[in-house]
Amino acid sequence: MSGALAIFVKTPGRSALKTRLAAGTGTAYARQWYALAADAVASVAIQARADFGIAPYWAVAEAGAESAWAGLPTIAQGDGDLGTRMARVHSALVERHGFALLIGADAPQLTAPLIGEATRWLAAPGPTEPRLSLGPASDGGFWLFGSNTVVPLQAWTRVGYSQMDTASRFRDSLDGYGSWQTLLPLTDVDRAEDLKPVQRALALLAGPTAAQRTLAQWMHDTPAMPHRDPSQ
Repeated sequence: MSGALAIFVKTPGRSALKTRLAAGTGTAYARQWYALAADAVASVAIQARADFGIAPYWAVAEAGAESAWAGLPTIAQGDGDLGTRMARVHSALVERHGFALLIGADAPQLTAPLIGEATRWLAAPGPTEPRLSLGPASDGGFWLFGSNTVVPLQAWTRVGYSQMDTASRFRDSLDGYGSWQTLLPLTDVDRAEDLKPVQRALALLAGPTAAQRTLAQWMHDTPAMPHRDPSQ
């Protein structure tokens, strides 16, 4: 049971992305930050593949955009709201690999050892009781979810995402469903004010990947400037 890791992404030019970040920094900055952050997250996933044997994928939002995402196999998110799409990808990868982790591209300070913690927990031999792993985000959401069993669709869809209580409500929706592991909280970038904490976290990494160093250097050299809508 090797497990899989899906990085949920939207394709620049095909979908609006990081709109709340763009509102504070401008579209060009947000798009470049996202591209570099996705590269950084993928580099960590590739390191985790080498260290722990997990199989990383791009989970691509737009049909027909798979060719825009190089370096990893792709899996389609499909149609529906975020909960439905996460449920679809997670269940497909659990059936294919035994367990699956889902992450986004907006917490580029994550590390392979963190992924390894979740991998070891979900792959551990023992009772057949479901195991679940959650990486809480500082804004009340979560940066990682994983399980070694298919999670009921309603557990995904009855939760409001991008809310201050998303993580707690999602965990409550699976109350009694299995044994939980909670990982280190991370800040993911949704708004301009999230950039500084992530920049500090990148600077503190003991062994950053080359792509993480590239992102950190770009953030240092290209500070986000307050964005003003020219129509106002």
